[in-house]
Amino acid sequence: MKNLARAKAYVRRIAASGLSIYDPVEIGSDLWIPSDLLEVLLQTEMAGYQFGAVALRTRSKLAKSEVCRVLGYPVPNSFQKMKQQARFPSQNFDTYVQTADNLQIWNAEIAPARRYVLIRPNAEGIIQRVRVVTGADLAPLDRTGKLTRKFQARISDLTQVRLASGKDTSNLSKVISNGHPAVSKKSPIDQPESATLFSIKELFATILSLVGKSFENPGILQERNRGGLLHGLVSAALGYSDHADNGRFPDIRHQLLEVKLQTSPTIDLGAISPDSDELLDLPAIDRVRVRHQDVRYAVICGLVTETRITLTGLVVVTGKDFYTIFEKFGGLVINNKYQLPLPRNFFDQNTEGIFD
Repeated sequence: MKNLARAKAYVRRIAASGLSIYDPVEIGSDLWIPSDLLEVLLQTEMAGYQFGAVALRTRSKLAKSEVCRVLGYPVPNSFQKMKQQARFPSQNFDTYVQTADNLQIWNAEIAPARRYVLIRPNAEGIIQRVRVVTGADLAPLDRTGKLTRKFQARISDLTQVRLASGKDTSNLSKVISNGHPAVSKKSPIDQPESATLFSIKELFATILSLVGKSFENPGILQERNRGGLLHGLVSAALGYSDHADNGRFPDIRHQLLEVKLQTSPTIDLGAISPDSDELLDLPAIDRVRVRHQDVRYAVICGLVTETRITLTGLVVVTGKDFYTIFEKFGGLVINNKYQLPLPRNFFDQNTEGIFD
């Protein structure tokens, strides 16, 4: 399992650093564990751990202590209450032991970029599953309207074809590969690397071949499946031999490419704005730390019939330039207590590719 081996390399570096869970670590550094690897590590190392017959407060402390051990951090004598910060500031996450499907977050703001480690024990107190999600992932589960639902924008013409950003951001340009690199031996959800990172011009030229093509419409209520089918077409066009989707941003991580299928004017963008200068939850590329605004967006427009979706337009743009091209709608954040009902299959989901 290559992902587990990579995750354990982070643990060795953390243990050697002598840092505590309260010492800051920069996102993208060799001590910051990306979310997919964090989930692999915690799931592999914590599954089977038994809490025993203990009080809820003790169980919470045991969980935090076990997380420290797995990640290579020393276990503190007591865990501090962090005002407006995650309980594990070093890796920016909170832990929750979930015996029920109702996630309760008290006296803390849910931040889109913060990570939440959700631990599921069975009736005997034995850990079965660990998932790592972000505040942005939790937003769609809120039924109260108190969380940031999403940023949105509008595209006025579903037939336009244009490269809206003539070049990549100055930050990402430092690690762009020349020409059309071969990616057939890579996965779309691999970590991006300078040797195989297309320029935004090359992405546009390659994806352009999809305009005019069509694929089967899986049904009016199957928006997620529609998007998945399109992601597969984009992956194939770029030269990947297989398609994978782990549900994390951006869709085609190996190319720092987010794919949007637009069959209507409203573009749903999630809980973090495309032009944000926040660091992305990814390792640095040749010491260049990637920000959300460095991500490239392929907004692919389509005409829907009962049986087919025909691709009619394409706009490729950087996150930094996104709102210079598309009209921005406002987002809303209200801080409060949150109770989020988790889907019944939440802990049963095995995110594609994550444990490879």
